[in-house]
Order: sequence, then structure tokens, then C-alpha cells
Amino acid sequence: MKKINIVVLAVFLSFAFYPAQSNAAISAKPGPITVVFTHTADQVKVKKLESRLNAINKMDKSDLKFAEKRELRREVRSIKEQLNELGGGLLLSVGAIVVIVFLLIILL
Repeated sequence: MKKINIVVLAVFLSFAFYPAQSNAAISAKPGPITVVFTHTADQVKVKKLESRLNAINKMDKSDLKFAEKRELRREVRSIKEQLNELGGGLLLSVGAIVVIVFLLIILL
């Protein structure tokens, strides 16, 4: 009787952890980056940076040389740093939020 219970439990757990949604997340393309600001001067600068990022993302990079790709990566990194400086917000990943919630549940 114990063996049947363990087998049934293993079958239910295997269905519970089936990664059906992981395939959908891989094929999705990232959308345009948007940031919200209150100052109009910052908004103009952000719109310019966002339009450049979107232009780089839409660009066909397959025919570019290695040096050109490296320059584009550096430009993207610098633009993202500028956007982070202008935004000044705190970003938390989903994993960090889950860990914080578990710690709060355990401690409280």
C-alpha cells in the first residue's frame, strides 16, 4: 500500500512541475523600452535614447562586421546606463521578489 501511495504522489508531482510555459517565454521578442519621467527636458532626452535603442534593435546585424557589432553593444550599454541614471528607480527581479516573500513568510 505504501508503494502505491508513493508512485501516485510521484506521478502527481511530475505533472505539477511540467514546464509547459517555458517554451512560450523563449520565443517572445523583447518589446520597446519605455521609461516614465516628470521633467520635460528629461522626457525629450529619454525619447531620443529610446528611439535609438529601438532603431538598434530593429537593425539587421547579420551583415555587420565584428568591430561594428562591438560598437553597437557598447552604444547600447551606454544608452541603458544613461536611462538608468535618468530613471533613478529601484529594479527587482522576479527571483528577488520571490526570495523576499519567502523570507517574510518564514520570519512572520
